[in-house]
Amino acid sequence: METHPKDLTPLEERLGYQFKDKAILIQALTHRSYLNENASFPYPHNERLEFLGDAVLELAVTEHLYKNYANPEGELTTWRSALVNAKTLASISQQLEFEDYLLLSKGEARDKASKARMYILANAIEAIIGAIYMDGGMPAAEKFVQTHVLNHLPYILKHSLYIDPKSRFQETAQELLGITPSYKVLSEEGPDHQKEFTVGVFLDKEMVAVGKGSSKQEAQVSAAEAGLEAKNWANKE
Repeated sequence: METHPKDLTPLEERLGYQFKDKAILIQALTHRSYLNENASFPYPHNERLEFLGDAVLELAVTEHLYKNYANPEGELTTWRSALVNAKTLASISQQLEFEDYLLLSKGEARDKASKARMYILANAIEAIIGAIYMDGGMPAAEKFVQTHVLNHLPYILKHSLYIDPKSRFQETAQELLGITPSYKVLSEEGPDHQKEFTVGVFLDKEMVAVGKGSSKQEAQVSAAEAGLEAKNWANKE
């Protein structure tokens, strides 16, 4: 009883895993919003698989780091965080080109550029991992994680992407310019429960970049990320 509008074979080829039970793959691709508009759809949404996949992913990454690196626990924790965060997982989903296979409401399908879309994509990767685990067991899930997630580790380590953007921007600014960055709130918009902050990051009096976020801290991190790009420090050796 397959009810996905697309042929899933090309997706399975990119994932590197062929599902015995196609229903669990369809469930992994089904966002909660889709069911709001398609009440008769025979499969549940992917949040339970996401819950499972999150744990499987963390275990697979943790075991790999533990077996292959003798670094202290604190360092391994930051490396793991950089591998399994929403930004990394969303980029993996884009590389696998499975966004068009996601079953979303019409509104969610249109909203391609938002932060919410990044989390939908990241959560779907976790749901896919959960689905592979349920269909093929831990070896199949570990193979997927090894191929599509852990392959990002050398790049993350080479470019120190496990260090948060504010720390990276500050360390690089102090090293190259002898300046400690400062942050200033440029505007606040929206009601108290849904505010959006716009923050500028400054080197002395020069505003290097601007970031937005639902909190001052989030906006500062966004500004630091933009600052790293603006200064060509994002991939500094």
